[in-house]
Amino acid sequence: MLTTTFFPKSFASDNHAGVHPAILTAIAEANAGDAPAYGADPWTEAMEDAFRAEFGDQATAYAMFNGTGANVVGLGLMLRPYDSVLCPATAHINTHEGGAAERVLGAKLVLCPTDDGKITVDDIRDHLSVIGNTQYAQPRVLSISQVTECGTAYTAEEIAELAEFLHSRGLFLHMDGARLANAAAELGCSMRALTADAGVDVLSFGGTKNGAMGAEALVILRPELDPPALFLRKQGMQLASKMRFVSVQLTALLTDGLWRENAAHANAMAHRLADGVSDLPGVSLRWPVQSNAVFPALPEKAITELQQRYLFHMWDANENVVRWVTSFDTTPEEVDTFVSDIRTAVSAHS
Repeated sequence: MLTTTFFPKSFASDNHAGVHPAILTAIAEANAGDAPAYGADPWTEAMEDAFRAEFGDQATAYAMFNGTGANVVGLGLMLRPYDSVLCPATAHINTHEGGAAERVLGAKLVLCPTDDGKITVDDIRDHLSVIGNTQYAQPRVLSISQVTECGTAYTAEEIAELAEFLHSRGLFLHMDGARLANAAAELGCSMRALTADAGVDVLSFGGTKNGAMGAEALVILRPELDPPALFLRKQGMQLASKMRFVSVQLTALLTDGLWRENAAHANAMAHRLADGVSDLPGVSLRWPVQSNAVFPALPEKAITELQQRYLFHMWDANENVVRWVTSFDTTPEEVDTFVSDIRTAVSAHS
């Protein structure tokens, strides 16, 4: 039986982390006798109530297996056969979802370059000039990530500005909220403030990156978009038979602020890591730390040496930028040990 890893601690992804004990407890407690399948159980009803409490009475939540599925189903609620989705070039739906949105939905992704993963009204304005022109796929949805793939966070005001612009032109706003909890924890606000109150129409809610075993949710904030969701979830292969074991993970995260506790800790560990290396000659941060991700540029030989002992990803090989990600279970001691090894490696190769 495998009981240890080959690395002292992974800084590659919060997906590498374990499962929060409260989540495991919730799963075990739900494992009591039989229950109706496909979501017709009291645990799923409690999950739906928890999302309404968090995002507002108009919110409808559907438990999903993974973020790609939640994004594809969510986008499908808003798209017609001839529509396109605007998104930053860095968007997860473009770079790390295997072309799922394009293949499953048949929708064109229109990419908008950004400096830091955050898109603005000015970035999309020109793309709307094709509305009504039959030669072009019709812009229908803007998809943003919160936090972005660059670790940066939108403020509520920035999201509201996008939503107002889009809605005034008949478009929708979709949010990939795989790390929404990290953004809310960093900004010191509720998740509702960054979504329902800011004008987001549909979002995917990330649980797995924040301590769940394997649970995401599609959250619909505009009720008129809801009717097809049950059918698209089934067609999208996201309907769990033993739904209660997915639902209880999400409920546990939304109970007693566990989502915020986990995300705030992960963010704090990222700041601790960045603070520990930012003064080193030859080290610079590509973007400010606004979540649980750090993007430093390091000497190439230092990267090679560190990757013999630690798991983390290269982000931009041309600029020697790497990505370090912390998790709810990353400890200060693990960060400090990593910082010490980074400082040694960088000093040796500067």
